[in-house]
Amino acid sequence: MLSTIVTDTGQITLPEEIRQHLKLVSGSRVEFVIDEDGQVKIFPLNVAVETLSGILHLPDIQRASLEDMETAIVRGPNDWT
Repeated sequence: MLSTIVTDTGQITLPEEIRQHLKLVSGSRVEFVIDEDGQVKIFPLNVAVETLSGILHLPDIQRASLEDMETAIVRGPNDWT
């Protein structure tokens, strides 16, 4: 288990292993979340877009075909009224 010390100003230094795992560098931003069990989780906010692929996967949603997308483009803003 890794640990660190909280300074008088509330700052901590993340252990190197954690920084490497989260790919954090000087100036990186992180977000802290307290989950329903009261555990604190840390998330890097400098995540590459490629790593986000699939996080919003909704299995019951049917994917649009290329033809459907092209039809929607042709309809354009007329479909919004």
